Amino acid sequence: MYLDKFKLDKKIAVVTGAARGIGFATAEALAEAGALVVLTDMNAELLDKAAADLAAKGYRAETELLDVTDSSAAQRVNDAVVARHGRVDVLVNNAGIAISNHPAETMSDEVWNKVIDVNLNGVFWACRAFGKGMLARGAGSIVNVGSMSGFIVNRPQEQANYNASKAGVHHLTRSLAAEWGARGVRVNAVAPTYIDTEMNTYVYQNKEMFDKWVGGTPMNRLGRMDEVASVILFLSSDASSLMTGSIVLADGGYVCW
Repeated sequence: MYLDKFKLDKKIAVVTGAARGIGFATAEALAEAGALVVLTDMNAELLDKAAADLAAKGYRAETELLDVTDSSAAQRVNDAVVARHGRVDVLVNNAGIAISNHPAETMSDEVWNKVIDVNLNGVFWACRAFGKGMLARGAGSIVNVGSMSGFIVNRPQEQANYNASKAGVHHLTRSLAAEWGARGVRVNAVAPTYIDTEMNTYVYQNKEMFDKWVGGTPMNRLGRMDEVASVILFLSSDASSLMTGSIVLADGGYVCW
């Protein structure tokens, strides 16, 4: 009874930023649970490789190019997937960027706007585009990838843009959950700690930063991509059927201190 709640058999799932990192791990987790996964990203070469890697494991995977900052592109991808499969059951908004080490007083408009555009606007465009179909059917699960940075101010790097964008994702998640809960669409978020991804490998060459990141974590380590993907799988599935508007911290205890 209980393990069946985690299964996504016959479900159609879309993952943004799925060519690598947490997005790819998430696509693999959803596919392993039985979903047909549509991987989206801006990099066609990486996207095709990711889909091929999943197919080699026997999973069902398709691709769509998507720039999440383009609201019309989000609608186009939704329409394409619905045309092929009739619906989208699960949406994971994973695409995101970080441009750190920019003190607020000298941060340019370009650096501020780029992060907000990808991390916050991009999440809303996708929620709106895919959410309309879910609302029409009265069913769907949306999982947004926020961050512990939506709860705390990171150190030693200055990144008011990133922190604000992720706090915005968290409250957008709650707002949509409140609007859509009675209409069958759940909206939740995961808030990870620092994860050992390609994007974060530079920290191993920066002792001060590494000590702040890991030393500030009670579990005394970076997180793994599969650990975040597992939470996303839970939130995507019926195992979390009573949850909406939840921001699930997967932070190794970081915000405890």
